[in-house]
Amino acid sequence: VSRAKRIISSLWLFTSLYCLMWFFLVDTTQVTFSDGAQVICGYRVSRSLYMPIYFLDFAVFYVIPLGLATVLYGLIARILFTSPLPATPQHSRLGSTHRGGSLKLSCRGNKGALSSRKQVTKMLAVVVVLFALLWMPYRTLVVVNSFMDPPYLNIWFLLFCRVCIYLNSAINPIIYNLMSQKFRAAFRKLCKCEEKSAENPAPYTAPVYYSVIKDYSHDSSD
Repeated sequence: VSRAKRIISSLWLFTSLYCLMWFFLVDTTQVTFSDGAQVICGYRVSRSLYMPIYFLDFAVFYVIPLGLATVLYGLIARILFTSPLPATPQHSRLGSTHRGGSLKLSCRGNKGALSSRKQVTKMLAVVVVLFALLWMPYRTLVVVNSFMDPPYLNIWFLLFCRVCIYLNSAINPIIYNLMSQKFRAAFRKLCKCEEKSAENPAPYTAPVYYSVIKDYSHDSSD
């Protein structure tokens, strides 16, 4: 957790410093007409000098994150599906009734573990696909406008691009809530909505599966 906090803090610091440059690269100009004046946002230097900045922005905030997410999430999915499922317990001194019950619980546990792994993999894939789709309109517009003169600045398309950008950030908690039971449980715990009374246990508890098998051969009869 401490490492994750350091990484997130570093990303916020880097992004804040990177975006500060736009305070010095843009300016407002006043255009006077016969019936009044209009203030518009413009560039402080030649527009041709902004092309490297736009392509750097495109690489740092779209291509590289998308590539990293695809590779890292793919590795996570591969590890989830290649690692063995919880082993079936084999106890030497258990009766046939207990052994049959243990086998049923083990099969149920294996199905639950496999289902949980599929759920995590689907969630990771959805996050990557939504990031690529929701950021694509704005990034494409920026790249195209680097070559077009005058640039394409349709107000409705710009509004659509902005909505997609903000939706990308707002939709992630919704995806986690819909696709992750652990996220829902942690969110309820964070909001203190979870029942704390022992008389009203939760209707369902997420199982934890271990692959360690305990040896009962040296235990006492108790």
